[in-house]
Order: sequence, then C-alpha cells, then structure tokens
Amino acid sequence: MKSLVMLVPVLAVAALAAAKWPLIDSSAGRLGSADAEWMTVAGAAAFMTWVCSATAQQGAVVERLPPGRLLATQFAASAANHVLPAGVGGNAVNLRFLVRRGLTPARAVAALAVRAGSAVVGRLVLLAALFAAFPGALRVSRLVSGGPALPAHPLLLAVGVALTLALVAALLRYVGRLRDRLREFAAAAVCDLRILHGNPSRVAALWGGSVAFPAAHAAVVVAVSRAVHMGVPVGAVAVAYLFASTAAGWLPTPAGLGSLDAVLALTLVTAGASGVTATSAVLGYRLMTTWLPLLPGVLVLAVLVRRRVL
Repeated sequence: MKSLVMLVPVLAVAALAAAKWPLIDSSAGRLGSADAEWMTVAGAAAFMTWVCSATAQQGAVVERLPPGRLLATQFAASAANHVLPAGVGGNAVNLRFLVRRGLTPARAVAALAVRAGSAVVGRLVLLAALFAAFPGALRVSRLVSGGPALPAHPLLLAVGVALTLALVAALLRYVGRLRDRLREFAAAAVCDLRILHGNPSRVAALWGGSVAFPAAHAAVVVAVSRAVHMGVPVGAVAVAYLFASTAAGWLPTPAGLGSLDAVLALTLVTAGASGVTATSAVLGYRLMTTWLPLLPGVLVLAVLVRRRVL
C-alpha cells in the first residue's frame, strides 16, 4: 500500500509527460541554450540550500554540532531524500548523525520534528509575505488563455481521492501503536524547545535557516527563469515556487519528484510564463537541485558511513 501511494503521483505525472512530450522536448532544447552566468547563480543558490538546512538543524539542537560534518550530512541527506518518499531518506540520515553525536533517539527525533515544524511555519510565513507584496502574481485564468491545456479526465480526481483516503487510513491504523512513543517524543520536544528559545543564537539559527531554506530554493528557480529568458517578474516566480512546493509537500513522492514538477510548471504559467519556458525552468531547477548533486551526494553519504559519522 505504501509503495502504491508513493507511485501513484509519479505514474500520473509520467503519463502526462508522455502526452506532452513535444513540449518537454522543446523546453529541454531551450534549457540547452540557457544563459551560463544565470545558471552559475542558480548553482550557487542550490549550494546555499544545504547551508541553510545545516543552519536550521543546528538551531534545533542544544548541543554544538561540528559545522563541516553537519554540512556534509545535509548534502548526503539531500541525495537520500531523492530515493525515499516524503523526506524519509533525509530524516534517516540526520537522525543517524544526531544519534552518533550523543543524542538519545527520542531527543534526535524531537530535534527533527522541531526543525520540520519550523520549516513549515517559515515557508508559510514567507509565502504569506510574498502574497501580500505581490497579490496578483498568480492568475488561474492564464492557464485557460495562454497556458497548456489541463487534463480534464475524471481519473485524476479519482486518484486524488484514493490517495487522500489511503493516507487517512494509514494514520488511523498506526496512530494507536505509536501513542506511547509520541508521548515520549513530545516531552523531549517541549523540553528542548524551552532550552532552545532561551538561547538567542539557536533561535536565530532555527528560524533564520527555516526561512532562508525555501528562499534559497526560490532563488534557484528565479535564476533558472532568468537563464531561459522567462519574462516573469522575480516576485511572481518566487510566489509560484513557494505555492507549488507547499502544495506538493502533501504528496509522498521522493523529494517532491513528479508532484512538485507538475505543480511548479502550472504555477509558473499562472505567473505569466509560457508552457515552454515554464517547463524549461522546472527542468533547470531539477538539474541544479537533484540530478547534478545526486552522484556526489551518494559518494559523500558512503564516505560518512565509512568514517562512522553516520
């Protein structure tokens, strides 16, 4: 059941990609002639996502973590995140790292939960601020007037309903078994939160990193959009990414693969991009944040395991 839930959105996007292959092919060609300087900026912004992730993780832990190993762990975690759904791979890597640094499993899980909660709040705050600054950034009418046609097949609605029901059923099935562990984890989280928020440097790291992380990802999309000559304002592109990543976060696909790609392409079109440039921007974003770092990230993960950092 878990594998089916993970594969449904990926298969749906794969079917849509097959139907829209001419659009994707022309978009890849456009990306091939992208501006090299802006793509370099996108690469620098992608690197900053790992720095922001490391900063937020340090902010969620009372103990001081070694900066170099912490940054390497975030890089390795991003690679693991592309293999398992809903952040499971990245969380497993970070959990192992924190336990190796002397935290109990309950405190390590609590630290990850504190970081995850602050990440959600930070993303929503940033999205709300950008929506307030750019209220007309996204317009659904552009999908009808100038964007790619949306598939109007009832199967997509059925898939969405089935996915929601499966997630609800899984929660109802396992919540009873996890009740005692959840109580232990909640107590550890509350204790650490009290200590953390009495330390100004930890508060700044936690909340600063949590807001800067999605901002850095948005900067990657902005830089790639400039590289492919997308005539959309920077604020609208940032709003499109934050809205898409927030919506795609509810689907349990590895690193948002499939779900984020489809939603981001649509939101970029609602921001005013053409179908070709929107798809090119999504491909460029994936190139910088997923495919280029994947092999180095796996190698770093292997080295960290071999040296017993993980």
